[in-house]
Amino acid sequence: MLRYTLMRLGIFVGCLVVVWGLVYSGVFPRGLGESNGMWIVLLALLVSAPISFVVLRKERDRASEQIVSKVDRVKANLEANRSQEDGADDAARAQGQTS
Repeated sequence: MLRYTLMRLGIFVGCLVVVWGLVYSGVFPRGLGESNGMWIVLLALLVSAPISFVVLRKERDRASEQIVSKVDRVKANLEANRSQEDGADDAARAQGQTS
């Protein structure tokens, strides 16, 4: 998961540098007034999103498999704990009824 996040951040930073260069060279228009920095960041986000979607497909699938396996483990642990609690509760009730 960390690897995917770092790769995604790297693509964004690369796009940010390229967009910054293109805006300051005059290829892309500058923002209005003081909004130039925000314009560059938004444009870099807009460019990096589809690139990340296509380029990082395998990493995204790998990260989602890790998340699914962790969620399945947690669910199994919760179910095991629930079963233990039910067994202990049933045993306590059985002892209370026989006394």
